[in-house]
Amino acid sequence: MSTKSGRNAPLALTMGEPAGIGGEIAMMAWCRRRDRSLPPFFMVDDPDRLAGLAASLSWNVPIKTLECPNQTNSVFDSALPVLRNNVVSPPLPGHPDKTNAGAVLRSIECAVQLTTEDQASAVVTNPINKEVLYDAGFRHPGHTEYLAHLAGNTSTAVMMLACDALKVVPVTVHQPLKEAISSLSIEAVLHCARVTHEALRRDFGIASPRLALAGLNPHAGEGGSIGREEIDILKPAVTQLRGEGIDITDPAPADSLFHPAARAGYDAALCMYHDQALIPIKTIDFEGGVNVTLGLPFVRTSPDHGTAFDLAGSGKANPSSLIAALKMAGQMAASRADEMRGDERD
Repeated sequence: MSTKSGRNAPLALTMGEPAGIGGEIAMMAWCRRRDRSLPPFFMVDDPDRLAGLAASLSWNVPIKTLECPNQTNSVFDSALPVLRNNVVSPPLPGHPDKTNAGAVLRSIECAVQLTTEDQASAVVTNPINKEVLYDAGFRHPGHTEYLAHLAGNTSTAVMMLACDALKVVPVTVHQPLKEAISSLSIEAVLHCARVTHEALRRDFGIASPRLALAGLNPHAGEGGSIGREEIDILKPAVTQLRGEGIDITDPAPADSLFHPAARAGYDAALCMYHDQALIPIKTIDFEGGVNVTLGLPFVRTSPDHGTAFDLAGSGKANPSSLIAALKMAGQMAASRADEMRGDERD
């Protein structure tokens, strides 16, 4: 599998759930391409459905159907480039149709394939609706796991949520809280820390990454009087990681880890469960957060929101998170390409 995507290849943006807001926010992002300094991107989508959506909203968004991704840069200034991926049924905004599930999955698969073939520099995914995909036979917990499957390794992917002010990585993700606590382990912390450290170095250009480690319990356990996970799991992991040369803090009380002065002391925070990570980043930058999958052989980002069926077709969705995801994907792809060129020179 190739990982040499460079600076000049465009980004591949997936269709997402066609009854959701993905097409709208993509067109909004394209309309703001100049003032937001967006890298060129193409959609893997149905150009006819996008043209119809633009017409229904009275938007002047020319659609250009591509024969191949390398045409993107030459047409991006004048039209939204689209690589054809037809839907089966014309989407009705807000009303998902499982007959289009195959088109949603093909869009993701195509974007991944084009990126691994160096025809695209990164994958940016629009939000999907998992219930519709499950009804059509999809068997993965979500986007991240499916992308890891397509990459050929289901054990390496790690989820990061990122904005300009904060990067967080939940060690446990989509589990009930009691299951997340029981599944926390030294090995899980080690894996997330190693993948995050390498991604900060390779994809974000941070030469010497600094990791903060959030404690699980209130006040990081208070020496074992409010739980022993810090003593039995987190501190042994810290000792091993420091032995590997990774800069990571001792378990710190989560309630004092995210104010501005604390954030200045680290590049990413490892959190023990989903909400411990997502509450601070969504409080700091609700509209501009980006979902990043670390540990893949290609760059992948996504807006940090769902399909927003209640807004679909209204033209009122906010494209800020997608715009941030596109910009971050371009920056990460450039950083990864620079590092690979440096390795080749060495």
